Formats: sequence, structure tokens, C-alpha cells
Amino acid sequence: MEGDSSSNSRTREIGVRKGEIRDAALTLFSDRGYYGTGMEHIASAVGLAPSSLYNHWKSKQDLLQDIMEATLQELLAAFDVATRDAQTPADALRAAMDAHVRYHATHNRDARVGNREISSLASDARERVRATRREYAASWRQLIAQGVSDGQFDDVSPELAANALLEMGIGVSQWFKSTGSLPLDRIASEYAEMALRLVGYRT
Repeated sequence: MEGDSSSNSRTREIGVRKGEIRDAALTLFSDRGYYGTGMEHIASAVGLAPSSLYNHWKSKQDLLQDIMEATLQELLAAFDVATRDAQTPADALRAAMDAHVRYHATHNRDARVGNREISSLASDARERVRATRREYAASWRQLIAQGVSDGQFDDVSPELAANALLEMGIGVSQWFKSTGSLPLDRIASEYAEMALRLVGYRT
């Protein structure tokens, strides 16, 4: 039993260290860019020798892939949770925009890396990320198309409307500050209402 306890403690320690390294890499990729960040910079940020990083992560590319793929999976999950119980396309769009804005306001590093470093990914990972981005955008298009079909929204282009709304939310990551004059609840709520106006929803 004592050996099991020691092993579990060691596993937890490794997991915590791996998370610290990932967080440091996320900050550095966001601030310096992928190619401007070396493993030595990441190691220095967490107080390890560069060679020790490889006990936790295979490579800098492995870190980038994990960050970018996780970001998109989190966005997909947030969309699904937000829209799951919506009764109408308008309710779903309001909730989706609220979730989209909140994610980008609170994950500005992830957003910067995710939107700037696609070309830095290895080809197979790049295609996975692009496929997931297409899946996320398609969810928005389908939602808007349903609202148009139901007569809740104007006869807008679902593709153009989805692209506009996605970019609006992504932009929040560039300027939002938790110490700013507007609280996140108000920003998310107002963006959600702007989304409905963009598609021509009228109560």
C-alpha cells in the first residue's frame, strides 16, 4: 500500500509539472510567437533544465498541438452546452454568442496562439485543427440556417453571418481586461443581443 501511495503521489507530481510547463509554453507562444520561443525559454520559466522538459513533453511541437487542439475542443464543448436546452434558434444563438465571448475574454492567450500559429503546426496536426475549426463554424451556420428556415431570422447568408459573429467574439480576446470599465457579464450579454440584431431577429 505504501508503494501505491508513493506511486500515485509521483504521478500527481508529474501531472502538475506537465501542466505548469504547458501553461508557461502558452504564455510564451502568445507573447513571443512559436518560432520566437525555444525550449530553453520554457524551461527557464518553470525552473527546469531544458533536457528535463522531455520527461514531460516530447517536443515544442507537441506542446503547440496540445494547446491548439484543446482550445478548439473546449469551444465545441462550450457551444454544445450553451445550445443544448435552447427552445428556439434565437435562444440558441444568444447562448452561443454569450459562451463564445466569455471563452475568448477568459482565454486570450489560447485565442492568440490558436489564430496566429496554424502555419506553425506539422501538416497532420494542421489538418486536424482546420477540420475542427470547420466543424465549429458549421455548427454556427446550421444554427443560423435553422433560424432563417423557421422565419425567426432575416434571409441572411448563414455563412457570412456565422463568419461575422465568430470574428466579433474572437476580437474580444484582443482588448478585454478583467479590470476594465465593463464587466464580462455585460459584454457577453450585449454581444449576444448584437448577434440577434445582425441576423434580423425581432421579438
